[in-house]
Amino acid sequence: MENPESLKLENQLCFPLYVIAKEITGLYRPFLDELDITYPQYLVMMVLWENDGLPVNHIGEKLYLDSGTLTPLLKRLEAKGFILRKRKKEDERVVEVFITESGKALQSKACEIPEKMYRKMDLSQEEWFDLKKSIQKILTKIEK
Repeated sequence: MENPESLKLENQLCFPLYVIAKEITGLYRPFLDELDITYPQYLVMMVLWENDGLPVNHIGEKLYLDSGTLTPLLKRLEAKGFILRKRKKEDERVVEVFITESGKALQSKACEIPEKMYRKMDLSQEEWFDLKKSIQKILTKIEK
């Protein structure tokens, strides 16, 4: 039987998740504008700061991005001088991504962003931890 209540926006889980993702990304914008990068570019750089020299497909897996979305991001980061893409000698089908000296310099500037975001969101350490834990739990269940 039909249940019109189930279609009300206020009863959806997806809507507040969509809005909060959009709003949090917006909170990052002024900090990232100072670095001349976008939020998706910031995500790529964080992956590379953690593991330099990753193949493009590994970056895509970590960020849940397909190559059609990731390739333009990488091209823009390369044009800005933050990364370098190189074909693997053993298998030229594989493109690996490396951080340049400019990309390393960007990392030292970006280190301030998490603390700025923490202050901007005005959550206690416990609230921050609980929120992240809940979101990660949902993501893990979805991935199964």
